[in-house]
Amino acid sequence: MLSKLPSSIRPNLNLQFRRALEPHGDMRRARQLFDEMPKPDIRSWTLLITAYTKRGCPEEALKVYNELRQRKVLPDQLALLSATKTCATLGNLIKAKGIHQDVIKYGYHSDLLLGNALIDMYGKCKYIRGAKEVFDNLSAKDVISWTSMSSCYVNCKLPREALRIFREMGLNRVRPNPVTLSSILPACSDLKSLNLGREIHGYIIRNGIHDNVYVSSALVDMYASCSSIKQAESVFDSTHQFDYVLCNVIMSAYFSNGKCDKALHVFDQLRKRGTKLDPDSWNSVIGGCMQSGRTDKALQILREMQQSGAKPNKITITSVLPTCIDLGSIRRGAEIHGFIIRRLFSEDETVSTALVLMYAKCGDLELSKRVFYMMPKKDTIAWNTMIIGNSMHGKGEEALMLFHQMVSLGMKPNSVTFTGVLSGCSHSQLVDEGLLIFYSMSKEHGIEPDAEHYSCMVDALSRAGRLEQAYNFIQNMPLKPTTSAWGALLGASRVYKNVELARAAGKQLLEIEPENAGNYVLLSNIYEAAKLREEASEIRKLMRERGIIKLPGCSWIQVKDKVHTFVVGDKNNAQTAEINSFLAEIGEKMRLAGYLPCTDLVGQDLDAEEKEYSLCNHSERLAVAFGILNLDGASSIRVFKNLRICGDCHNAIKYLAKIVGVQIIVRDPLRFHHFKDGLCSCRDFW
Repeated sequence: MLSKLPSSIRPNLNLQFRRALEPHGDMRRARQLFDEMPKPDIRSWTLLITAYTKRGCPEEALKVYNELRQRKVLPDQLALLSATKTCATLGNLIKAKGIHQDVIKYGYHSDLLLGNALIDMYGKCKYIRGAKEVFDNLSAKDVISWTSMSSCYVNCKLPREALRIFREMGLNRVRPNPVTLSSILPACSDLKSLNLGREIHGYIIRNGIHDNVYVSSALVDMYASCSSIKQAESVFDSTHQFDYVLCNVIMSAYFSNGKCDKALHVFDQLRKRGTKLDPDSWNSVIGGCMQSGRTDKALQILREMQQSGAKPNKITITSVLPTCIDLGSIRRGAEIHGFIIRRLFSEDETVSTALVLMYAKCGDLELSKRVFYMMPKKDTIAWNTMIIGNSMHGKGEEALMLFHQMVSLGMKPNSVTFTGVLSGCSHSQLVDEGLLIFYSMSKEHGIEPDAEHYSCMVDALSRAGRLEQAYNFIQNMPLKPTTSAWGALLGASRVYKNVELARAAGKQLLEIEPENAGNYVLLSNIYEAAKLREEASEIRKLMRERGIIKLPGCSWIQVKDKVHTFVVGDKNNAQTAEINSFLAEIGEKMRLAGYLPCTDLVGQDLDAEEKEYSLCNHSERLAVAFGILNLDGASSIRVFKNLRICGDCHNAIKYLAKIVGVQIIVRDPLRFHHFKDGLCSCRDFW
């Protein structure tokens, strides 16, 4: 195409335009040269549209096509083909329909080349009806037509229809090519249809197509999706090409099947061979390490990615941001945020939403809000994230306000939206407001409450002290009560010292989830606090007989660039002596301020002094003490805990925050506790 530029253009302009359109040319210069052409013909327009699309600028390409139409230039087959491919890249259905209308208008509706491109375009836009209309109206169909139609069904998550088209293709005696086979195998993956996948594999071997890297990749993915990892390995090992596309697939297969070390071995082999890795390879490994719980390894590979010269993209960012949440590292999250701004990713909804969640889960709700309100566009997921962020920080009023604002803007709430806002009502004791939202779900929004929504309402009623109403709510649920509902009632029974309801809730929980150590511990503590020592002893005995082991409590805090982890009685920290000295010293001041240790919760056979010492050695208290000793001018510290915060530690940290004059933020699995001036944001309900 480049060799056929119109002769009406002066030679130097012709040559300059041609060079500017080359892969490493200057598109801005190309556009300037194009604008200098007195009357560019259709071929010049087509070349410019194609170049913009190939450079990853489909919006600009469509602007050029629209300009062509405004100037009354008659598009030919190639111009329409170029515009069709642009719409496929963009995935814009409205624009796609417009291009289709132009194809019909200019008499190319029966053109096979354009018809195939239109089917592919509609497939990328996930619009089955349009693709089927084009496909059905083709007077002649080739292998590309059938392949494009089956791919469209796969893209639209209709694997059975894709396989139906594949069978019809065979009945019409059209032989599938490697592209057909690599695009139909994902349908077998989606359906977990191992037998059909094996049949296609047999056809591939009989016809000598097994050396095609895309076919091999699809086979590896199919076998891995069907939990046949050994067969996936066999296909990978028998392939003569060590291609990064194929390696990405086998690495994903290994990660999905819990074989992290094997995936990392393949990655190392790729690098040792000097293969130039694209972002997909790096992202596959970073995401896989995150999926396998190897957070530190994911961060290490991110650093290596940057050192290699490869540039992280949006997928990299959304994969690695959860590492900041896991470690509670707001500093690292802020560094990634800076990278996002520098790379101009801020306007991407997915990236911005991930940032909103990261800041909220790392304890800085204000920064989370700032990112949210700066988003130019917000989808339902973004609104849900901000509502949930407010809820977990005990800001129920703000969660409610966001919900009403979302609805007033015409956004359609979904099931997650209601879970978030009802949770906010629960944590802020907005019971009546929560009930109004709950009953509006089906009446006003057409969403039937599920077990999670019912559990939120049980939690809200329980926290507000309306325990009998909460119990009746559980009894009258149209669904089987979940552990969340009974757990909420048990937790509230501890707060309100209602032993009878605690006994009823505990009985249900020990039957539904007999392996959960937390239920035994909480029920035992309730009995201990009520001086029911025999019943407490029976629960602990039952726990021992069933071999239930309590998960060790663990707390962590980031100071400067290092995350410091503590367990109960931890003596491994370099500042252990200072921590113990500080807790002893501050303990006296706390007593003078009115703090009384809740030693009833220490079930061990210890004297009073030993019990107090035991409480002082809880992981969250050690982490808080360490944070205070390393404040370095900061006005707040953030501690993260893997288990629910201990009742006595919760009380003690309120006094610590008041005496030291800092804000202490503790995140447990359920919510954030903001301790300030002797009070906690949870109002002692958690």
